Amino acid sequence: MAGHSQFKNIMHRKGAQDAKRSKVFTKLIREITVAARSGMPDPEMNPRLRAAVQAARAANMPKENVARAVKRAAQAGEGDNYEEIRYEGYGPGGVCLIVEALTDNRNRTASEVRAAFTKFGGNLGETGSVAYQFDHVGSIEYPAEVADTDTMFEAAVEAGADDVESHEEGHEIICAASDLHEVAKTLEDQFGEPKATRLNWRPQNTVPMDEGGASTLFKLLEALDDSDDVQQVSANFDVSNEIIQKLNG
Repeated sequence: MAGHSQFKNIMHRKGAQDAKRSKVFTKLIREITVAARSGMPDPEMNPRLRAAVQAARAANMPKENVARAVKRAAQAGEGDNYEEIRYEGYGPGGVCLIVEALTDNRNRTASEVRAAFTKFGGNLGETGSVAYQFDHVGSIEYPAEVADTDTMFEAAVEAGADDVESHEEGHEIICAASDLHEVAKTLEDQFGEPKATRLNWRPQNTVPMDEGGASTLFKLLEALDDSDDVQQVSANFDVSNEIIQKLNG
């Protein structure tokens, strides 16, 4: 397992220890707001909003918080207007990074992202400078206990998915970005509501990292994750389990 998935699992464990619930909720509310305003304010009629609500449930956000965010977004002129921005650049060891943000202040977000890159040995590039090294795909996640590896793989292929990665934390089903919500709905009929449904940048190739490079890279990723504006970071790195265990202490 490599790239954003690997970092995501590390941060999941760290997040559980640090209990960064308020920051997670802030990011989720922004996504719910943008999703609700991009279409119908009904999760059943708006795939992006449905995915955002699923993510909120997975993070144990109170139902009233979710309902309040949807209602506020549906009211014309109410609440903040967030803009979707994508940054691309290079981290330690030549690792390529794509940073996706929702912001109400472009200058603030650009400054925060640039500062994080600079502090930890990276540099921002132009739009398109690294995106060609990734595939924009749909990602659906289920806990490991919902099905064994073979059952999940067969069901995912029948639903139209391209690949499945199964590991101790669960299953990640990969499909074409345009097929995400159709595949997710088919799997939901069989396995129930997924833990997460999202669009991801999947690296075509990965850069192997030693312990020193990985340590610096993870500091950069954590700095980016600490920004309320940053929603998701994708990177094309690969780190051995041995190094991960060392970094986790």
